[in-house]
Amino acid sequence: VLFRLITFGLNAFTLRFLSKEIIGIVNVRVPLGLFWSLFLGWVWSQILEVPDPNVVPSYGVGVAAFGLSAVVELLGEPFWILAQTHMLVRLKVIAESLSIILKCILTAVLVVCLPHWGLYIFSLTQLLYTTVLVSCYAIHFMKLMSSQQSTKKSLPISRMTDLLPHITVKGTFVNWKEAKLTWSFFQQSFLKQILTEGERYVMTFLNVLNFGDQGIYDIVNNLGSLVARLVFLPIEESFYIFFAKVLERGKSVKLQKQEDIAMAATVLESLLKLVLLVGLTITVFGYSYSQLALDIYGGSMLSTGSGPILLRCYCLYVLLLAVNGITECFTFASMSKEEVDRYNFIMLALSFTFLLSSYFLTKWQGSVGFIFANCFNMGIRIAQSIRYIYRYFRESPYRPLAGLLPSPFLIVVYVLCGVVTGISEVFLCCERGWLTRLLHIIVGVLCLGATLVTVFFTETKLIFFIRTQFLPKYIQKKT
Repeated sequence: VLFRLITFGLNAFTLRFLSKEIIGIVNVRVPLGLFWSLFLGWVWSQILEVPDPNVVPSYGVGVAAFGLSAVVELLGEPFWILAQTHMLVRLKVIAESLSIILKCILTAVLVVCLPHWGLYIFSLTQLLYTTVLVSCYAIHFMKLMSSQQSTKKSLPISRMTDLLPHITVKGTFVNWKEAKLTWSFFQQSFLKQILTEGERYVMTFLNVLNFGDQGIYDIVNNLGSLVARLVFLPIEESFYIFFAKVLERGKSVKLQKQEDIAMAATVLESLLKLVLLVGLTITVFGYSYSQLALDIYGGSMLSTGSGPILLRCYCLYVLLLAVNGITECFTFASMSKEEVDRYNFIMLALSFTFLLSSYFLTKWQGSVGFIFANCFNMGIRIAQSIRYIYRYFRESPYRPLAGLLPSPFLIVVYVLCGVVTGISEVFLCCERGWLTRLLHIIVGVLCLGATLVTVFFTETKLIFFIRTQFLPKYIQKKT
């Protein structure tokens, strides 16, 4: 929570817009991040509840390490923006994969070899993660700047020091049109952060759960969000860039190139169908295999308490999270500044509603209340985005929202698979030994295979889209 609070919005304060017209620079991101990390570190150490030093020693060192890692990541934020702007997807994949892999390996080695280090382990690995991540971006752009490719890619910088905090006034000091747009997106980022992870702030500042329940919730949240982080998030980020390049922000459908509109509608429909089917599969099979997954991961401590109920509810949340990611991806890529501002007011109301529902539902249902509040929040956001997409394509012959309607036969197959795996869980899992667990897994594999075969024969449009790799060819043509 401390790391996210420091980093989430400060990159919006980089009043340096990556375009050729802007020469003046007012980059205050890192100084603000340093101040913010010191202030929040003091809040975490002196005001909020601190764990028992006998149970969690070196808590202050951990707070300082995570604050420092946030500042280090802010140093690399301009590189990330450049990579996104120039669609350097390969660089992003390599940098993030390498940093995460090294972090996981070091964490595993230290936990096994030096378990008495405790919080030092996670502090050290977090610093390693941000250092490797920033270094990968910095090394790539250093090589790029020293080669002739920098002119071909039209980079808005001439040397690496341009990305460091400094003030240079040459010509135009600030492009106010882009500054207002940046401020709108900062407000949106702030509200979206509350809507996305508001339950963590409620959990941290209001102490609605004890540390034990918070630990179980974090484990379930980390397991449940693996697909969201590894699959849905990269899709959302990549296709946001695609829609932003294909569509002209703020223009109606009639005033844009119809081939671009057709392409955007086709891609949006296919993406909605893809994430919907992935989310439905996780929801249906996750209900019957949550207890087994937690039992394998953490033993009876996780599989006999509130863990299975939490993970089952989280599987439903993943479905809503998947659909919301794509719908908001398109919405934010095509909205004008005025529409973004209007949407911010809606998100402000949603933020207060979400925080209140998180607090009261948690008081009523415990940690499951957080997931219920998240589902309610995602449902409202999906409804808002669907309303915008419907109005956007209303004057065109395209109906991309049809991607949210799977074939009736596939729905029947999902229902049957849910019933079969549910019965299998009752009779085969999870206290009858490994043989019955294996049989339960085999039942799930067979049902999953039947589902995939059904998808292959019923969702032919989606299969054709994936097989022909239509989108990469179009991106290459546009660039």
